[in-house]
Amino acid sequence: MTEQAWLPHGVDAHTPTDARVHDYALGGKDNYAVDRRYAQKLLAALPAIGRPAVENEKFAQRAIRSLLSTGVRQFLEIGCGLPRRPDVHDMTGPEARVVYVDYDPVAVVHFQAVLSGNGSAAAIHADVTRPGQILSHPLVTEFIDFEQPACLLMTYLFQLITDEDDPARILREFREALAPGSHLVLSHATHEGMSPAQAEALYEIFEELREPVTLRGRDEIGRLFDGFELLDPGLVFAPEWRPDRPYPTPTEMVLAGVGRKR
Repeated sequence: MTEQAWLPHGVDAHTPTDARVHDYALGGKDNYAVDRRYAQKLLAALPAIGRPAVENEKFAQRAIRSLLSTGVRQFLEIGCGLPRRPDVHDMTGPEARVVYVDYDPVAVVHFQAVLSGNGSAAAIHADVTRPGQILSHPLVTEFIDFEQPACLLMTYLFQLITDEDDPARILREFREALAPGSHLVLSHATHEGMSPAQAEALYEIFEELREPVTLRGRDEIGRLFDGFELLDPGLVFAPEWRPDRPYPTPTEMVLAGVGRKR
């Protein structure tokens, strides 16, 4: 029996998806042969391409721990992808409230299975390009009190949002819903550390992915933090954000930062 034969209706095992390729890069098992072949093609074009997913994951974990230490207990993760360990709710514990959001139905189903019986975390299927759909969702409004500070997690997400969908508009709508003192944890794939030839080669491969990919520079990514005060050390390559141990030299493929709403 082929992979496609036993998949849920509407799920395509013949086209690689960002969530499954990301899962493979992190050593997960929720991916298909097409995702693994695609990842190997990326590695052949740029051997360091497997490391950014790990750099991003470690950054997110450090940011969450940092915010927990300041008393943040509400987390809304947009573009959660497939479950990995530790997930946000694993790190925050039952005293915090966590909502995971993804537009990939497979990712959401996996999270809903993981969260079965968990009264402090939930997962919903929604599209980040429609912030109102997320902010008004019954589970979001049940778990997240927008009158109190919350953390908006958007890591390794906006490279999948085209300029036509207007990332700044998306961030603005979410920011307006957040209480003062809320935080934005954001990372973004960048071309800053690549040669033009490397970027061009990657874009040719990106065309095979279900989601379009847009690599952006430091200035473009920095503007996504409009309305937020960047916390020290600012917008930096992911391993440079408050490292808690020695890390390999950054790939310079992921820029990351944490902002606090004024």
